[in-house]
Amino acid sequence: MTGVAAVEITWWGHATVTVRDSGVRVLTDPLFTSRLAHLRRRGGAVPPPAAVEADVVVVSHLHMDHLHLGSLARLAPGTRILLPRGAQDAVPGLRRLRGMRRLDFVEVEPGDEVKVDGVTVRAVPAAHDGRRLPYGPRRSPALGYVVEGAARTYFAGDTGLFDAMAEAVGPCDTALLPVGGWGPFLGSGHLDAGRAAQALARIGARSAVPIHFGTYWPIGMDAVRPHEFHSPGDEFVRLAAHAAPAAAVHLLGHGQSVEL
Repeated sequence: MTGVAAVEITWWGHATVTVRDSGVRVLTDPLFTSRLAHLRRRGGAVPPPAAVEADVVVVSHLHMDHLHLGSLARLAPGTRILLPRGAQDAVPGLRRLRGMRRLDFVEVEPGDEVKVDGVTVRAVPAAHDGRRLPYGPRRSPALGYVVEGAARTYFAGDTGLFDAMAEAVGPCDTALLPVGGWGPFLGSGHLDAGRAAQALARIGARSAVPIHFGTYWPIGMDAVRPHEFHSPGDEFVRLAAHAAPAAAVHLLGHGQSVEL
């Protein structure tokens, strides 16, 4: 974790982030659309073509705002995509997409590691209902991922707090933590700004980037609890200063980057 080279984090909005470590571009939960069912992109522009460039893609769980078939279809042929175990059985569209785009799907579960050039990507557990709603039973686990190269970067996906979080994640330099959602109320299995601050304290990361807020919102609900859309990032900065005062929090705008 000495970090001889800079690690660059770019937040494209929602849970979509590019982690550039040791020359390897890791793209998380790609979502490149202005409209998704009842949601519209209300914060930030749709990411530019550069956001689609990736050496490996990680998908945390099967919800449509994290596993979006149309966005995966924009990836270059042959791109390696890590998916939760059972994803291709639960989402038939993935099998069609694999054939059409020649994508390299690799299904993983907690503890699995995949090496990509100078980087290792390790799947870790998440406390979240990861099934493909509204269809079928829960057939795939929700995951987070730790990207380890010049540094260790934890992408939490969607998760609630859980007792073994620090043990499962292990030592890390940077935590990419969800702090909000896409509607006025967060259900179970999510982090809000306060719980994300607690997660940061548990993990002991040296820095954090809040994600999963201020991007998508239900159509026609702009006036319903608007603070839940606008404020989670600032609130996380404030609460993290008390819960994890040694950690540096980098509040990014859509499309902005930070080198760590």
